[in-house]
Amino acid sequence: MPESQSSNLPVHESPSMLSKFLALAGAVVGALSLTAPVAAYENPADHPAYFFQHDDLVEGRPQIASIPREIVDYDGKYAPGTILVNTAERRLYFVLPGKQAVRYGVGVGRPGFEWAGTKTISNKREWPDWRPPAQMLKRRPDLPRYMPGGEDNPLGARAMYLGSSLYRIHGSNEPETIGQAVSSGCIRMTNDDVTDLYERVKVGTKVVVLR
Repeated sequence: MPESQSSNLPVHESPSMLSKFLALAGAVVGALSLTAPVAAYENPADHPAYFFQHDDLVEGRPQIASIPREIVDYDGKYAPGTILVNTAERRLYFVLPGKQAVRYGVGVGRPGFEWAGTKTISNKREWPDWRPPAQMLKRRPDLPRYMPGGEDNPLGARAMYLGSSLYRIHGSNEPETIGQAVSSGCIRMTNDDVTDLYERVKVGTKVVVLR
């Protein structure tokens, strides 16, 4: 409640006011649930219900609980050391020996920017700088032409470059987008997860992206 409207009574002495506030908040959330789903928003944080459904705010921005990194059984055809990205599932697998894999949550290309194929990691960078490609600048002329590496950089803590393409597996300064289809084709991970993967792979690692 804004200070200008606050009561002189402690909250526990004003149960009727608290009840009214909670009822109003519930009604607003119910109304907002009828709006477009979160996945329909290019940036999930733009969805109006987020500020009511997620009270874990960091610097005023809603944060979504991260998708846990875990070791899972894997009985597929790809050899240990391979990175497999399932864009439909929005998960990345790093294949381990013994029919297991590390599974991570990822953000993938939004509609119109999906892709599939096989690449290899051609370069690795810690806290990479960012130069938006010409295609992106044409769509978003407001973007900076250069951004040094750091916590505000959209490539996050680590980047693994895929062949000679414009695509990367990289960290993100928008952890709320993990599990969503929001990028221009790059594979996004949380900074913790991309750092973990970065330490596991080397230049030349095979990356298979499935749609």
